[in-house]
Amino acid sequence: MYTPDRDQDLRWIQRAIDLAALCPPATGAYSVGAVIVGEDGTELASGYSRATGPREHAEEVALAQLPQNDPRLAGATIYSTLEPCSQRSASRTPCAQRILEAGIPRVVMAWREPALFVDDCVGVEQLAEAGVTVVELPELAGAARAVNAHLPGIAEEG
Repeated sequence: MYTPDRDQDLRWIQRAIDLAALCPPATGAYSVGAVIVGEDGTELASGYSRATGPREHAEEVALAQLPQNDPRLAGATIYSTLEPCSQRSASRTPCAQRILEAGIPRVVMAWREPALFVDDCVGVEQLAEAGVTVVELPELAGAARAVNAHLPGIAEEG
């Protein structure tokens, strides 16, 4: 499996943060960006929260752009500004589960999900337990939080 270096990870997370800034702000949801990058270092798909509908998550939007059994996913990395969710309302599949079903072996994120909407997000733990490599880039957590300053208490977090 191709493993990008730290500079590449930082560059792709910055791209995801730029996408998150495109999200229409919503009082009940995070603004998140996601980018799926292939083994060869090329962008396969990208998305941001609410890009195609009011309930879509960034990872969901990005994954929907690729065929379900796309062989490139087996060597891909998904970059997300926020920890992939481990639970969702109603009957929607959580993003951590979507990543596992897609077979993506590596996840890079900037910011752990705070207990604003979900008391205990365990997306990182679910992914790691399933053998996915999870990389956290806390130096960009502030930038990921800044895009979510519309939410109560987020701007003060840190």
